Amino acid sequence: MKALSFTGVDKKEVLDKKKPEVEKSTDAVVKLVKSTICGTDLHIMAGHVPEVPDGLTIGHEGIGIVEEVGSGVANFKVGDKVLISCITSCGKCHYCKKGLYAHCEDGGWILGHLIDGTQAEYVRIPHADNSLHHVPKGMNDDSLVMLSDIFPTGLEIGVLSGQVEPGCTVAIVGAGPIGMAALLTAQFYSPGKIIMVDLDDNRLEMSKQFGATDTVNSKNPEDAVKQILDLTDGLGVDVAMEAVGYPKTFDLCQEIISPGGRIAVIGVHGESVDFHLETLWIKNINVSTGLVSTYTTPMLLKTVEAGKLVPNELVTHHFHFDDILEAYKTFENAADNKALKLIIDFE
Repeated sequence: MKALSFTGVDKKEVLDKKKPEVEKSTDAVVKLVKSTICGTDLHIMAGHVPEVPDGLTIGHEGIGIVEEVGSGVANFKVGDKVLISCITSCGKCHYCKKGLYAHCEDGGWILGHLIDGTQAEYVRIPHADNSLHHVPKGMNDDSLVMLSDIFPTGLEIGVLSGQVEPGCTVAIVGAGPIGMAALLTAQFYSPGKIIMVDLDDNRLEMSKQFGATDTVNSKNPEDAVKQILDLTDGLGVDVAMEAVGYPKTFDLCQEIISPGGRIAVIGVHGESVDFHLETLWIKNINVSTGLVSTYTTPMLLKTVEAGKLVPNELVTHHFHFDDILEAYKTFENAADNKALKLIIDFE
């Protein structure tokens, strides 16, 4: 089979690899129908995730058709159409029993990170019963791909960890796919104001279509802080979500948070940041970080099925898998290409 593989910092190739097989009784092998490229994949390519070995197939999102199942798989059979969760979970270990599937002792985020992932024609899914979801009939395929990672991440690590509530003021720093998913799911809880912050005016304009009440371009960080404070009558925001993964965006969140507020770090950070405890200790704030556990995926599936959430609105480009290197170029230069979320088609 063909697979997009990490071959060193800033290097990637489509390689010929052996088609995966069931290795344990709880495995399934899935033939991919659609996948996508995540911002985390770009962090991997940049060398920010050093545990990724050379030659690993990248990708942790997608939908497909079950090709083979192990004898211990009870919930899925050959031919089932499935949503692949970005998180692999056994459902039995100490952390799984606490609902922290991200920290499963025999799983967590391993697809495209520690084992071969979904930017390939086939993928092996460990603990299939807990790591796959049945696809409701008639649901849009592009929307389903968005539920592998970005929507549960935006909801769990941004909205829920940030304790968004009716009437509160929210700033989302980063209007990329994760930031947009946080924007859409934050509206489940009726915040009074949602301020989107980004360098890209096109993405900021798009965020207004998705429900942002205000937008701020952060090319000049000091001016951006002033604008946000002006929008909040000098108080700052109740919830600041950092959805990029760079020190400057975390700095901005520290500058705009109100006393009693919550900073929710969603972005993947590859270097240390300055944490200004000398000014924050007195403000009664909470800072949360986290890796998504995808415990909200069943709820999100029902929400999409009911038409209350339309994730495929974030899709701006389609590429066939044969053109995945071109897709990466497009995503790496998202601002120039007005790209938000890309779909990789295998059919």
